[in-house]
Amino acid sequence: MKKKPVLSWMLYDFGNSAFATTIMAAVLPVFYYDVAAKGVDQSLATSYWGYSQSIAVLIVAILAPILGAISDYSAAKKKFLMFFAFMGMIASVLLAFVGEGDYLLASLLLIIGTIGFSGGNVFYDSFLPEVSDEKNIDKVSAKGFAFGYIGGGVLLALNLMMILNYQWFGLPNSLVASQLSFVSVSIWWFVFSIPLFKNVKEEKKLNPQRTESYAKIGFKRVGRTFRELNQFKQLFVFLLAFWLYNDGISTIIKMATIYGRDIGIDSNSLIIALLITQFVGIPFAFLFGFLADKITAKRALTLALYIYLAIVALGYFMTTALHFYLLAICVGMVQGGAQSLSRSIFGRMVPADRQAEFYGFYGISSKFAAIFGPFAFALVGQLTGSSRLGILSLLVFFIGGIVLLKFVDVEKGAKEAQEDTKATTVVRT
Repeated sequence: MKKKPVLSWMLYDFGNSAFATTIMAAVLPVFYYDVAAKGVDQSLATSYWGYSQSIAVLIVAILAPILGAISDYSAAKKKFLMFFAFMGMIASVLLAFVGEGDYLLASLLLIIGTIGFSGGNVFYDSFLPEVSDEKNIDKVSAKGFAFGYIGGGVLLALNLMMILNYQWFGLPNSLVASQLSFVSVSIWWFVFSIPLFKNVKEEKKLNPQRTESYAKIGFKRVGRTFRELNQFKQLFVFLLAFWLYNDGISTIIKMATIYGRDIGIDSNSLIIALLITQFVGIPFAFLFGFLADKITAKRALTLALYIYLAIVALGYFMTTALHFYLLAICVGMVQGGAQSLSRSIFGRMVPADRQAEFYGFYGISSKFAAIFGPFAFALVGQLTGSSRLGILSLLVFFIGGIVLLKFVDVEKGAKEAQEDTKATTVVRT
């Protein structure tokens, strides 16, 4: 394993995570509510943001199988990575030109930027086996995840300082500071992408013969994996649970800031809260790994989901910035843990010789499932005129996930995976 390519690979995550923190989670939701959707009814502004998120996720979910096929069959992964990365960077810069009432433009640029961010990650992830080796791949993957947390958090902190103290930077107001924060995301993303573009070499290998379009190959592979899930009953039940509760988790991530703004919490407090979540999440992700060893991963995950139920319920009654800070701490405590435990439980029930196939399906299917949470939040809020009832609708996703998770026997699922691997080995020999 060469240190330079590994560091270069991790620095890309350090850079592009700024899009997730500053644009998707923190600054843009407030800017959208206060500026882009100015003049629009408050609950409608929140709903429009939710619809924009759902549309972005839907497009990404449709593209994901195609991009996965391109990644496996094309010798131009780096070119595709650069294409989508630059798409996200350009969309970030253009957000600086969004003014009052330009909510349609803001939504369009959010969608384009999200496609660039998520599309690029398909090819970024595919470089992991090339920069690491079998012995170190888990450590390299974990470090990349940590680098992303740090990079996204550091730029968000800098942007928060600029927005709160715009006079220090010679800026006329916080509006201009917010617009410059979008530009900073593009610059940050670009600068920390350079090492990967320069130092990570794509492996030269014979590509599989392709007689069909990338789209057809991609969706055929997803369909085949879905049909074969009936052989792994425990894994299938877990996926149903995961689709539900993970949709709730992703909706909280995407909608928390604009919801807080809608109920009257000031924008600076909201961004500070998101920053708290970012850094609290790092140690608690490790803590839930420790809990998994002590009480099993399934029980630790269930505990995290019960805490999410409390978060949603408390979010309904939230009225002050202090409440939002407390909820931000709670979200930080369970967000990383729930996601990492879900991935590890899934991994235990996947056949050893089909991990790439099943993890690809895991990522793609979760993207499709993540459409419904923001949509439900937006629709309930629009129909009732209350975003508080919108957030309360997320209880359905967490309760459904908890109930289904109770029926999952992880040990039995691991045995099913082992039996499949043995059967495949016998057939091959």
